[in-house]
Amino acid sequence: MTSDLFTLPSEYQALRESVRALAEKEIAPHAHAVDEDHRFPQEASDALIKANLHAAHVPAEFGGEGADALAVVLIIEEVARVCASSSLIPAVNKLGSLPLMIGGDTEQKKRWLPELAKGKGFSYCLSESEAGSDAAALKTKAEKTANGWLLNGSKKWISNAGVSEFYTVIAQTDPSKGSKGITAFIVEKSDPGISFGAPEKKMGFRGSPTREVYFDNVEISDDRRIGEVGKGFSIAMDTLDHTRITIAAQALGIAQGALDAAEKYSHERKQFGKEIFEFQAIQFILADMAMNIEAARQLTYAAAAKSERNDKDLKFFSAASKAFASDVAMKVTTDAVQVLGGYGYVSDYPVERMMRDAKLTQIYEGTNQVQRIVMARNIP
Repeated sequence: MTSDLFTLPSEYQALRESVRALAEKEIAPHAHAVDEDHRFPQEASDALIKANLHAAHVPAEFGGEGADALAVVLIIEEVARVCASSSLIPAVNKLGSLPLMIGGDTEQKKRWLPELAKGKGFSYCLSESEAGSDAAALKTKAEKTANGWLLNGSKKWISNAGVSEFYTVIAQTDPSKGSKGITAFIVEKSDPGISFGAPEKKMGFRGSPTREVYFDNVEISDDRRIGEVGKGFSIAMDTLDHTRITIAAQALGIAQGALDAAEKYSHERKQFGKEIFEFQAIQFILADMAMNIEAARQLTYAAAAKSERNDKDLKFFSAASKAFASDVAMKVTTDAVQVLGGYGYVSDYPVERMMRDAKLTQIYEGTNQVQRIVMARNIP
């Protein structure tokens, strides 16, 4: 066994360093204002697009970087380390476009992926008011017409809604068939009949607009359909098997940012004549934080490798990485607030924002309770 068995190859190390440098310079200075003002992190978006990091997963043949799953994980992790809201830009772009990459034909990929690579966002519309964990219960309908499809209904909790130009919409085309009567479509922001609700007022991730999306007699041609009629639910679930790992990466970055802040503060803050780091109580907290983050990192990177190979045990590792990393992020950020004491509870320091952001990683793209069901059904 070689000592460098779990060391990232040099090209990934270089990617991490470059993304961290960009995040520190272009994104971190605006993170507090983005959260306080509940505004889209435009500075981060501009910086990520300029560096071709906003949708690095897009294959090179369609104008992207062709980054593999691990590279995308590293990008999201490093951005989330300074601003979780900004990390949703590459994460949502992958989530929204992956159904197209999985089920779309060549002409569809040529039509939309280059636009994504140029900076036009791509969101994912699955959840509804009555169809959250029970995604197959969705009510949004797409009815066949002489010229294509007529889309009616609404989608809930859509990340970056109103900012993104393109939307993968999972709709019911034959209610009598249940999940086998669901089909995937691409809808554009400019299509007549699409509109957006007011941004949700959220505990965390305040810089990423979360809005309801409404479809009122939206007419689309059949070339907007992704894959076969009735295959939409399986495409949606296959997508989540890959993209849950990006949420694990996000949680990992949030946790690492909180540890960095807590460790730094422990050397700056003095009580009873010495740094609080010298107290064993603080050392034990920091040690547990670091230990659990590293465990989450190894699991997340392993899941990313399995995603790239599409291994048969991907479902388990994808769900496990998301559940474990997000649980770690919640615990680590809570402990970081504890280390900072009163300062951790106010917005002058970033750890209270990180704690609020960490909570969502336990909920979206499938709650951690749902992840445990997935794991139990797919134990390797």
